[in-house]
Amino acid sequence: MAKYTQIILGYYGVMNILLLLFMFSDKRKAVKHLYRIKEMTLFKMALLGGAIGGFLGMFLFRHKSRKVKFYVIYSLALVAHAGLLYFIFVINK
Repeated sequence: MAKYTQIILGYYGVMNILLLLFMFSDKRKAVKHLYRIKEMTLFKMALLGGAIGGFLGMFLFRHKSRKVKFYVIYSLALVAHAGLLYFIFVINK
């Protein structure tokens, strides 16, 4: 595997794990009525490549799963990054 491929996949792995952990943390804070992570922070992390982790967090922790805007933004981010990866690895060869 080429070095740039490892870097790109590593980046996406880190972003998705981070957003998954943020979703877990925010759910715990919500249950305990503590200060929450801003929704905009979660959206930005999804837009930076963590949408899969966001979706996993929604389903595993049942967090933000009733909010349509999370489905919309996470879906748009996922499609955008899938397109970017397709361009990088398939079209740009």
